[in-house]
Amino acid sequence: MTMQYDRDGTQSTVLSAAGAASALSRPSRAKGPLVWLDMDQQQLDDAYDQIVYAPNRDQVGKRRIANSERTRAIIGTPQRVGYGPSEIEKLDIYRAKQANAPVNIFVHGGAWRANRGADYTFLAEPFVNAGAHCVILDFTNVDDAAGSLFPMVEQVRRAVAWVYNNARSFGGAPGRLYLSSHSSGSHLAGCVVTHDWRKENMPVDILKGATLGSGMYDLKPVRLSKRSKYVKFTDEMEAALSPQRHIDKLHTPLVLAHGTYETPEFQRQTRDFFAALKAAGKPAELIVGEGYNHFEMLETLANPYGLLGRAVFAQMGLTAHI
Repeated sequence: MTMQYDRDGTQSTVLSAAGAASALSRPSRAKGPLVWLDMDQQQLDDAYDQIVYAPNRDQVGKRRIANSERTRAIIGTPQRVGYGPSEIEKLDIYRAKQANAPVNIFVHGGAWRANRGADYTFLAEPFVNAGAHCVILDFTNVDDAAGSLFPMVEQVRRAVAWVYNNARSFGGAPGRLYLSSHSSGSHLAGCVVTHDWRKENMPVDILKGATLGSGMYDLKPVRLSKRSKYVKFTDEMEAALSPQRHIDKLHTPLVLAHGTYETPEFQRQTRDFFAALKAAGKPAELIVGEGYNHFEMLETLANPYGLLGRAVFAQMGLTAHI
């Protein structure tokens, strides 16, 4: 067991891959006052700190970036266009050869703080080969947004609207837009699918389907965790940007997913969101990745025969070509 310091300066316990989950479920220290459900502050902080449960985070991240560079060498550089006024408000379009093709829009994660769209090019190749365009978004981060999540959500919504309005310009079908996402990107995507699109004079079913992987859908426990050190949560933010509280606005069939080696809170967040959707009569499917941690789950999206890849391809009606 080793110690590591996160970007926010907090200390994380890094466990072996085999013992991460079991060790935290049997703490040797004295348990403090309960903060959320059956968790004290340390347990809750750990439940929103991926490195505690996924000690191979950096290894998987390096693999993702290397594979993205290799993918660009194979399928070419994307068409990069702006969807908003600021420098970061751009998206990368990886184009299929077919005209009037469906479009998958991907929203990346990174604890709301890190990563860029170019780090996720490796996801595009299966879509392009199957005759679909892949659009990967860039957007601001919470540090550059002075601790607010509102600009991030607004930019991702604006990007989706841009794709809808401009799909025909790159051979896409505006009536065949789909969303995929991971981690904090799935929180942002959750805010997209529960947005009242009538306010933008757009159809409520602007997205025909969405696959949200390993996300957060209610901000209350996140606000209680150490993530509040860099996200300046307010009552307004918690209420407005908790997708689970706005299910009435959902008009998009969802696939939700988590791995069995994810943190207990990321597993619970997905299960509870799914249960709330089913109780409300909304179309939703839950996929559980046996033996996958938080970062390994994303890699399955890059394979049309992988756990997430198969789900998205089925949702979009695509046939795998490898």
